[in-house]
Amino acid sequence: MKAIFYGSTGKWVRRGVLFVVDLLLVFLALQLAVQMRYDGAVSRRMYGRIMGVTPFIMLCYAACSVVGGVYDMIWRYASGREILRLAAVYAVAGALTLALNRALGWTVSRPILGMTAILMLVMVVAVRFTWKQLRENLVHRKQARRARILIVGAGEGGAYAVRICQQNRANLGTPVCFADDDPLKRRMRISGVPVCGTIDEIPEIVKEKNIDEIIVAVPGTHGERLTEIVSICQSTRCRVRMLSDPGDVGKQDTAPAFRELNTSDFLSRAEVALDMEMIRGYLSGKVVLVTGGGGSIGSEICRQIMRFDPQLLLIFDIYENCAYELEMELKQKYGRDCPVKVLVGSIRDKRRLDDVFEEWKPTVVFHAAAHKHVPLMEVSPGEAVKNNIFGTRNLLASASEHGVERFVQLSTDKAVNPTNVMGATKRVTEMLLQAYARSTPMKCMAVRFGNVLGSHGSVIPLFEAQIRKGGPVTLTHPDITRYFMTIPEAAQLVLQAGGLANSGAIYVLDMGEPVKIMDLAKKLIRFYGYEPGVDMEIKIIGLRPGEKLYEELMMDKESAGVTKTAHDKIFVAPPISFSEDELEAQLGKLQQAVSADDDQAVVDGLMEIVTTYRPNRGMLAG
Repeated sequence: MKAIFYGSTGKWVRRGVLFVVDLLLVFLALQLAVQMRYDGAVSRRMYGRIMGVTPFIMLCYAACSVVGGVYDMIWRYASGREILRLAAVYAVAGALTLALNRALGWTVSRPILGMTAILMLVMVVAVRFTWKQLRENLVHRKQARRARILIVGAGEGGAYAVRICQQNRANLGTPVCFADDDPLKRRMRISGVPVCGTIDEIPEIVKEKNIDEIIVAVPGTHGERLTEIVSICQSTRCRVRMLSDPGDVGKQDTAPAFRELNTSDFLSRAEVALDMEMIRGYLSGKVVLVTGGGGSIGSEICRQIMRFDPQLLLIFDIYENCAYELEMELKQKYGRDCPVKVLVGSIRDKRRLDDVFEEWKPTVVFHAAAHKHVPLMEVSPGEAVKNNIFGTRNLLASASEHGVERFVQLSTDKAVNPTNVMGATKRVTEMLLQAYARSTPMKCMAVRFGNVLGSHGSVIPLFEAQIRKGGPVTLTHPDITRYFMTIPEAAQLVLQAGGLANSGAIYVLDMGEPVKIMDLAKKLIRFYGYEPGVDMEIKIIGLRPGEKLYEELMMDKESAGVTKTAHDKIFVAPPISFSEDELEAQLGKLQQAVSADDDQAVVDGLMEIVTTYRPNRGMLAG
């Protein structure tokens, strides 16, 4: 029935029905006007004269309604503008009947014709709005049975969430109540929705109100408080979603108003405060190259760079699929003509790098390309050295030869007192970067941080995949700890560190307190609705090759001389002196070991360069 009434053919059916209804309303309005004019005592002769011209009066109103576009109005979305338009149409119809009454000698009392116009307006508006309200009530009752929504936060975010739900109840459901900790808002209503209790009372509210879904709408809340709120909501076993950034929803038609929870929400940290002008100062209007730009961290760096209006963003990656998807995402957000270019290539290929720098002339480089998966690099140390060390040296050489102003390299806490090949190669790249900082005018800096939530190869995706399969969740050691930060937080701090421009510096990001992986696994299991040790097993499988119980952000020699920067989450590790000539000779020997495909010689070569490297000697077995 709905399809008939609102479809392309049904449009004319709808107009026909309204046309007939309006003719009946004209007749009724005229009858009421006659009774009001004569106080119910109209003579038979007068009534007969009026009935004789009634068809002509109805025809006048019908013609004015068609010409005035009355049947083009959609009353589901009607407002005061539609009422004014109706008033104008019926005023014209009334004036037309008065003119015909005089010209054709109908001898109908003029007050009757005037009151007919007024009564017609009142009756049509009443009928239209009554139908609109009945229809909405029917839809609301239907939807209320499908999804009853509790909104956390009765501020601007909550009001926005209610408005979105009320405008699209068919798809989103019905907002039933709020939960908010402000005592002044208790029992108040926002857009007709009551505040029923505090956030701690959410489990009781869910039971009392038969809530199906919870929407967290507290955009200004971060850190431990957001983690606590999400945990309370998750404990109810309702579907839990977060309010998206209203600014993004407004700018992108495809952006959903509400998004599903992710791991960043229940491991939230305090929001990073950035010096936007400092970052804009070295990115705006510049050609910026990001190696490994299609990766998890590289892609987020690209997203953040686009906020600062670069002249051109070059996404350089060996894997074209991820880079292509990122390009499409950025063009969808910033327009088809946004300054983004994908370049396929490897940092191992010096000639390709030279061609890129010669053609596009980037002035800022973010180096995120690397082999980073610890166990895999233990098995293939030569490949780690080729890519991470010699690839980085190629990039540094090409950048310095082509006048790059600023070079920012992503490093890792695994470079500190490394126990694995990957960490050792990243420590060597820090030394290479400091060597170029001394010998070239290019400002070179490294940014050292820990694990990034949700990045490729991190523990979170592994745990999630295991939970989806029904377990067990595998843990290498019950006491293992790691530093964590979100992908956007890491990318933002990398951009901030790049603006500090202390050439040769190794910037260390404040990673907060280390997280016990056992606690992380339990939180993630509960996040998916299971209870650890009850319906989801946690299995200890032992440390992997190259893995250690805890990571460090600075070496012993660095800790004593660490200094603060202008940003409270970024520190500078003091440089550790080394001989550049000796480093070059050691790299020559390492190159020979790689060429000979001698994994043990590769490890020995890394140990000679990185004196704090203590590898797991059993790593090459099997």
